[in-house]
Amino acid sequence: MSTASRTSRLLDHLVLPVIDLATARARYEQLGFTVAADALHPFGTENACVFFSDKTYLEPLGIAKREECEAAALAGNVFVARDQAYRFRRGQDGFSAIVVSTQDAAGDHARFREKGISAGEMLEFSRPMTLPDGSQAVGSFRLSFAADLRSPDFFFFSCQRVQPLPSDRSALEAHANGVSGLSEVVLSEPNPTDFQYILQEAVDEREVSAHSFGMDIETDNGVKISVLNPAGMSGFFDRKTPGHSRGLRGRAVVFKVANLEATEHLFAANAVSFTRKDNRLIVPEAPGQGVIFAFGE
Repeated sequence: MSTASRTSRLLDHLVLPVIDLATARARYEQLGFTVAADALHPFGTENACVFFSDKTYLEPLGIAKREECEAAALAGNVFVARDQAYRFRRGQDGFSAIVVSTQDAAGDHARFREKGISAGEMLEFSRPMTLPDGSQAVGSFRLSFAADLRSPDFFFFSCQRVQPLPSDRSALEAHANGVSGLSEVVLSEPNPTDFQYILQEAVDEREVSAHSFGMDIETDNGVKISVLNPAGMSGFFDRKTPGHSRGLRGRAVVFKVANLEATEHLFAANAVSFTRKDNRLIVPEAPGQGVIFAFGE
């Protein structure tokens, strides 16, 4: 694919390993999110997604059937194998993957292989979903994976909806905290530009903004992916990160809200710990929420 033909991808969703879906659901509801019904994958994992009106979403990912997960990983299922490796190295709560949308997962897989960043074989699967009215729908997906061997704790994949789930999910997109979507996704690494190539290829975007705190790349739906060095994490999020720990790490998700004051009132009423910094509400990591959540207008 030539540079001239590139079109930046839409950010689709984020994969957030959680200790279990019950803990994650309780935490997300405390934060004022509407959470979809639990949904089981055919390879032993399960999710309870949080959908937004900008058509991005979060995928809190749990383990439903450990034996099935282990068998799937041994059989070459990259999604499950990476999740198991993440939990072994980093614990049960966190942020392990950025997902972009695609109309051609097979083409992405071929490109990832050509560029030397393929993380393994494509994955195709179907799963049911319970809609807010109680009805059932089935979605079919095709995934292609990209990763950098120097970064074992984070990966990327493109997701093609071969059979999309029903598009009207407005009941799930209304959140008491006023969140309408994502504005920024934050990773960390002591020398961010060492991982410029994997981000450019995963997002299919050449334009990168480098600055003293790291680098940024923008997806086609306007969500910024930032990779911050320790000074950036400290300056923007008051979070110390070890400068000697190399590789991309998922650190924070920044949400757009309609009214920050209303969000702050909800957090106070729900006993959510937070700090206010640079016109954002910063909510630290908690069980079921393995990374920083930030909220801003």
